[in-house]
Amino acid sequence: MESFKTSTDVLFVLLGAIMVLAMHAGFAFLEVGTVRRKNQVNALVKILVDFCVSTLLYFFVGYGIAYGVSFFGSATALTQSSGYDLVKFFFLLTFAAAIPAIVSGGIAERARFWPQVAATALIVGLLYPFFEGMVWNGNFGFQSWMEAQFGHPFHDFAGSIVVHAVGGWIALAAVLLLGARRGRYSRDGGISAHPPSSIPFLALGAWILTVGWFGFNVMSAQKLEGVNGLVAVNSLMAMVGGTLAALVAGRNDPGFTHNGPLAGLVAVCAGSDLMHPLGALMTGAVAGGLFVWMFTLTQNRWKIDDVLGVWPLHGLCGTWGGIAAGIFGMQALGGLGNVSFMSQLVGSVSGVLIALLGGFIIYGLLKAFVGIRLDPEQEHEGADLAIHRISASPERETLW
Repeated sequence: MESFKTSTDVLFVLLGAIMVLAMHAGFAFLEVGTVRRKNQVNALVKILVDFCVSTLLYFFVGYGIAYGVSFFGSATALTQSSGYDLVKFFFLLTFAAAIPAIVSGGIAERARFWPQVAATALIVGLLYPFFEGMVWNGNFGFQSWMEAQFGHPFHDFAGSIVVHAVGGWIALAAVLLLGARRGRYSRDGGISAHPPSSIPFLALGAWILTVGWFGFNVMSAQKLEGVNGLVAVNSLMAMVGGTLAALVAGRNDPGFTHNGPLAGLVAVCAGSDLMHPLGALMTGAVAGGLFVWMFTLTQNRWKIDDVLGVWPLHGLCGTWGGIAAGIFGMQALGGLGNVSFMSQLVGSVSGVLIALLGGFIIYGLLKAFVGIRLDPEQEHEGADLAIHRISASPERETLW
């Protein structure tokens, strides 16, 4: 029976890893549908290459920093417990690799390819596992201090802060250092619209991400005995709340509508195992409205050219999710309790500060030493032809 239990845990976590791996196709197509046609191939290549680089850096460096585990032992040791440690690595890798996938959407259409690959290596190998280990492995006494100060440790069940807020705030640093796309904003204050190139591709990406998110959240239990239908229903309710709020706030705009479920799901990750479904619905609805409002504000008023709006979507909605777990997780509001609002606030702010500072250091160093932006001619030509030498729809080349 013990062997059977171990094997079912391996299968459970493996299925979760596969579902989150599939989410990277969602990241790719969400970006493909949002950027202009001359940058679609680049979006597809970036997501795939970033995932592969993330795998190597997390395997050799990052996972050890976060959890103190090394995979340099014998194959016999690695296959103990039916290889559970290996599939757990696979599952957590898919989380780590989401960070550069998030950043990719913010810096699209003007970032150089190889410097971004280098940034991915530094983020997944060093920066992300540093904070991941603090929260999910108690490194540096972070969680012990939280519990001593506020009564409960910082709670982030599936990564509203550890994954999404960290990715979004790193992306903000990268976007600010890159600057806006050429022609996006004029000196007289005018704004040149760059509408999505393909709403169907954008919607496809959003749907892939939404479906995979149930593996992201539910399988974060990491053991079959820990699985809870509450997490699934809370994810569902937050998705619905985010969608409907974005639909109303965005005045039927399809781009906002399809990002709405993602905003809700980002926000509910932290407290999906604690909240009442009505609390999850409210958390998602606030996130959907927050995304639309802040995306519009950053693009049109502050002139921050975050192409996919990853800072409002992941950075701000993720931060809200970490704090919301401390509100709607309380028993007074129908939650299960065992959570402290102050722990959630301090933990969320800590993630924001580490991500923002780390993002500025990594992208600032790369900008200073190798450059991170395409030159004006390459940007005008598009990353597809400038970097990959083929367009998404090479009609002229294929008709000959």
